[in-house]
Amino acid sequence: MAARTTPIILPAVQLKATDSNGVTPSRNSTYLPRLSIPKPSWIVRTESNVRREKRKKPDPPCVICNGSGRVDCHHCCGRGRTNFVHLEMLPKGEWPKWCRTCGGSGLGYCSRCLGTGEYRYIMGFQFMKMENNESKDPKKYNDQTKQHPGSANPEI
Repeated sequence: MAARTTPIILPAVQLKATDSNGVTPSRNSTYLPRLSIPKPSWIVRTESNVRREKRKKPDPPCVICNGSGRVDCHHCCGRGRTNFVHLEMLPKGEWPKWCRTCGGSGLGYCSRCLGTGEYRYIMGFQFMKMENNESKDPKKYNDQTKQHPGSANPEI
C-alpha cells in the first residue's frame, strides 16, 4: 500500500497593531508587513581610540574676531536673512530671504586676519612696524634704506 500524506494547512497568523485607545485599524488602511527583516543601517560608528582634535586658539589671537576667524555677516547683520533684519523673528506669514553672501549662516570671514584667527597688523600700515623696529635698532632701519636707493625719492 502506498503511504498517503495529507498536506498540513496552517492558519496565517496576522498580528494587528492597535492604536493608543486599543482599537484595531480599519480594513481600508494599507497593511505594512508585520514581521520585517531589519534593513541595513547607515549609522556611522567612530573608532574607539581616536581622539578629536580641538582647534587651538592662535597666540596672539586676532583683535577683531578673537581668534575664531569668523565675524557677523555685514549684509545680513548675522541673521542669515536679508528681509526684516532689524527684527529678531519674522512677522507671521513671512518667509526668510536667505543672505547670498553668507549662505544663511550669518557668518563671514574676518577682514583683518582673513579667516585665520591669527593677529595681523592693519593692512597698509607697515610704517607702524617700522617705527617699532626703529626704536629697537636704529642702525638696522638705516641699513634697510641704504640698500634700496631706488625706493627713496631722489631730489630733482
